[in-house]
Amino acid sequence: MVSASTASRVWTSKRSSSPDQTAISTTLKKHGIARSISKLGLASRTIAADWVRAGRLAVNGRLVLDPEFPVVIDRDQLTLDGKPLVAAEKRYLMLNKPRGLVTTTTDEKGRDTVYRCFDAAGLPWLAPVGRLDKASEGLLLFSNDPEWAARITDPVTGPDKTYHVQINAQPDAELLHRLVAGINSEDGRLAAKSAQLIRSGEKNAWLEIVLDEGRNRHIRRLLEAHGIGVLRLIRTAIGPLQLGTLAKGQWRWLAEHEYR
Repeated sequence: MVSASTASRVWTSKRSSSPDQTAISTTLKKHGIARSISKLGLASRTIAADWVRAGRLAVNGRLVLDPEFPVVIDRDQLTLDGKPLVAAEKRYLMLNKPRGLVTTTTDEKGRDTVYRCFDAAGLPWLAPVGRLDKASEGLLLFSNDPEWAARITDPVTGPDKTYHVQINAQPDAELLHRLVAGINSEDGRLAAKSAQLIRSGEKNAWLEIVLDEGRNRHIRRLLEAHGIGVLRLIRTAIGPLQLGTLAKGQWRWLAEHEYR
């Protein structure tokens, strides 16, 4: 709660002719304060917005209660509980996501999230770079560098993603061809960049499927369109980054050459 003594020093997004309101140049306003904090790599936009609404954030010495209040990161002074906010050191890690965890910071349904894998690790705030659905496993990246994350997840220029997929069928060459040819869906075309057989058993088989873009449940929907069910789906690579021998539920920092 904001005290009476500070109420007169509170900024919101409402505009007035007050000199205090015009202290931030309109020509330099770029991002809302919550988004700016996220860009500094300090917290998610949701967490930052909660800080703002709780009266914990100030801009140039004045409290701000609107998460969309515009600021310029490299000029305005932002403080949290009176302490200056500075950009966090950029960090990058990979996790071998186990099946059954949702890729989110918190879950409204109370389900376990991928952050359970970081319990007691004392990590700085890191956001998932892309996502894997609850039933999927494998390589999941995390970072507090939003520009790097945007490059990884860009649907046009981002790196290919490689998956090993166990299916409940014996694939033939025609099926592999159809997976690459693709299908039309409500949200666009679903297709694999490549699909090949890894190995097969009596009742199931493993495929390697490469995507150069990823839609929601892309591989599962593509296979379901051909009457094939997915038994397991494991992401093994994102561009040159390989899951390798990283154990399920374990994580490691990326080396500099891996994220440059």
